[in-house]
Amino acid sequence: MSGAGASRLLEVCVDDPAGLEAAIRGGADRIELCSALALGGLTPSEGFMRLAAGAPVPVYAMIRPRGGDFVFSESEADSMLRDIEAAREAGLAGVVLGAGQADGRLDLALLERLAAASAGLGRTLHRAFDLTAPDFETALEEAIDLGFERVLTSGGARSAPDGISVLERLFERAGGRIAIMPGSGVTLATLPGLLGRLPIQEVHASCSAPATLRSRAAERLGFAGKGDRRTDEATVRALKAVLLA
Repeated sequence: MSGAGASRLLEVCVDDPAGLEAAIRGGADRIELCSALALGGLTPSEGFMRLAAGAPVPVYAMIRPRGGDFVFSESEADSMLRDIEAAREAGLAGVVLGAGQADGRLDLALLERLAAASAGLGRTLHRAFDLTAPDFETALEEAIDLGFERVLTSGGARSAPDGISVLERLFERAGGRIAIMPGSGVTLATLPGLLGRLPIQEVHASCSAPATLRSRAAERLGFAGKGDRRTDEATVRALKAVLLA
């Protein structure tokens, strides 16, 4: 095992208690706690936050009140502030934040409020960052100034492998001042190629597999879809092994 491999971290996003347990058993180093991963991840319930606070690894709660874009109203901002407080009261290690303007630039005014509310918690800037194209460098400097620990990004593409050239630029520009965490489309098939070109220290993945329904009636009545997926322990373990190699 190389020194570089030994220091790489795997963050797994989960949206239910079974997924949380699978990620931990599989060896995840950090959890991004969500609801509705099919929508890219929304704020988890307070009950789920409190349950996850007992995990043996750091847990960061997604703070995103709805699906769609990242241009939030004042009432949505108020909801996000309350959710940050719920994450703090639950005892979680951090939060995952992001907010943008209609032209794609980061909403610095709102992010400053969210950052102030989450003082003392770890902070990840989520893929709202990917909408700041083509001026990723400015957005990166803004993230650093706001005190984020890391940026979760696909390099502005649908997947990290597709955005690898931008990711290379971001790693160079960051210069160790902030972590760049590739995410989206990170799988057993794509991770080796990312590791071959990027100085990755942490990576984000869903590690999911098609869900097995215990009740076909749930699908028939529209409570579940044929494309539903769940966190898979074996996939977490296998991806972690690639990082450690």
